Amino acid sequence: MRTSKNINLNVKSQNFLFHLLIELFLFTESMISPITQKLQNAVMDITFLLLQRQHSHESVTIQQRLYHKFQLPELPEKFHDLLTAIDIINTLIDKNKQQQQYLKRFLEQSYNILDRNFRITDDDIQTSNKFFDTFADLQLISLMNEHSLMNESLYEFLSALPNESKSYPAFYKNYPLLLNVPRKYIQIRATFFSLFNIFIKKTISTLDFSLLPGQSILVDYIRIAKNYLLQTLKFELLEESLSKTNYGTISKLSEVKFDTIKANNHDNEGNNTMFNQAFEQLHEDAHIIFRASNERLWQATYLEMHSIDQGGPYRDSITAICSDICSSRLPLFVLCPNGRMNNGLNRDCWIPNVFPPNKPISNKFKKQYQFIGHLMGMAIRKKHYLNVKFPILLWKQLVGEEITMKDIEGIDIQSFVIVKEMEIDLEQNQSIDNDSEINYLCTSIMSELRFDVISSSGQTYELIPGGQDISVTPRNFPEYCERYREYRLNEFHRPIEYIRQGLCSIIPYNFLTLFTANELEEAICGKGEIDVLLLKRNTIYRGDYNENSPHIQQFWIVLNEMFSELQKKLFLIFVWGRSTLPKLDKDFTSKFIIQTISYDNNHEIDQMLPNTT
Repeated sequence: MRTSKNINLNVKSQNFLFHLLIELFLFTESMISPITQKLQNAVMDITFLLLQRQHSHESVTIQQRLYHKFQLPELPEKFHDLLTAIDIINTLIDKNKQQQQYLKRFLEQSYNILDRNFRITDDDIQTSNKFFDTFADLQLISLMNEHSLMNESLYEFLSALPNESKSYPAFYKNYPLLLNVPRKYIQIRATFFSLFNIFIKKTISTLDFSLLPGQSILVDYIRIAKNYLLQTLKFELLEESLSKTNYGTISKLSEVKFDTIKANNHDNEGNNTMFNQAFEQLHEDAHIIFRASNERLWQATYLEMHSIDQGGPYRDSITAICSDICSSRLPLFVLCPNGRMNNGLNRDCWIPNVFPPNKPISNKFKKQYQFIGHLMGMAIRKKHYLNVKFPILLWKQLVGEEITMKDIEGIDIQSFVIVKEMEIDLEQNQSIDNDSEINYLCTSIMSELRFDVISSSGQTYELIPGGQDISVTPRNFPEYCERYREYRLNEFHRPIEYIRQGLCSIIPYNFLTLFTANELEEAICGKGEIDVLLLKRNTIYRGDYNENSPHIQQFWIVLNEMFSELQKKLFLIFVWGRSTLPKLDKDFTSKFIIQTISYDNNHEIDQMLPNTT
């Protein structure tokens, strides 16, 4: 592939090559086997690479070049759809390409799926482009993802957008870039994105999204546009893959025994923790158990507490497991440097512990990280979200996104300070020819520096063999910077990769890389804030209570307006055994119940616990 940039073919040779590739595609299309699938993927990658190379030099669409210049035979509809989707992505990525040619086939779809009042033309799209840049586009996508009516239909969402005569600020308070855009053009842009998502959905079956990033040029190109894919499409694709890999119902749940007294006796290896007790009893069969269709995946028994698991102990055990993960009780994670120094962002985030770069991680730690991935997969399947706090770099690696220096600085604000200062000093003194003068200017910074690094967990590791004895000088400084950055960007790679392996044994990886890092975090951890109105909609009243009872109304006012987010989480843990709510109404497999208390004179009210089911 590296030599492809230097390939120069005349039109006749290109015509022959494209015909050959298309014939191979048509030949493999009707054949279903791993080998033909790989062959078809390779054919499509090569075709895409050649078309993109030609397309970059001409202001025409891929389809125009393919058919008009090379006069190729008619292709299957899904290939047309794929080419159209690529043309749209080209335009989304490069805002300077105001192409109208690609819109004809794209807009034909709107006449079949849209209400007459919301059909759009190419002129509509070109005009709407004047109001939208990349940031405004992403805010509109975010609005479409967050608005509940998008779960009903595009028509309902478009109709709900406020008219010019209405007050904008309240509706667009979280989307300020849309505030001054006329309603008509927001509708046009939203329709445009909805149609784009329809094309992507139609082409999904043509591509193999189980390939890891870097294994397919075309699949990676589609992933570039994942910020423009609606969550409704992503979750629809994900749910389809989950149903295909569902293990079925387990007739007898495994009993997991928890010794809470033992859990309070801390040891350096975390052997007594609730996490490790669950790990020891579940991890060997987790890849099966966590794909079961049962609402609960194990029966939690709290020793010496005489609890009967009707859902409450099960949920509480998950909350306790999460509490152990993000704590010093386990050797798997440590509080990030910003948290330890009380400086910078993300001070409450926990990062994977750091292990010697050139030594293997123990088999037990590897399996424990994989078990955390199993729990993440369970959270996605069961909508039982995990109360864990990890930095964005962990979620980015799980979905195959590149980790950047900014991500590292997000957990360690001091990580690149010295390197940046030295680079600036050397750049400012490039005009000095005398080596001794350069050495003198840099001595104050470099005098104590060696080819080693202090890891995010505090240990010192060599960047090269014998690095602790090699001083950093102006001459070897570029090599030091390269190795230092390489270490920082890959410091957590192995533990996160083990987590990804565990996650992918529960959740098929094929469509997971279409999620952004933030979307995956929300799919596993739920929303950061407790939606009290959502909880209220899913509450049942029994006995003498109803929603109009004065003390019930006071209860909701106190919970919604007077409780902090931490207090709301603690309330949920107390009454429900979980610290997060489902994202949607339909995900409430059990309702929140407020009922008249029944007790006998042998029990004091203040000593009674909630009946969590």
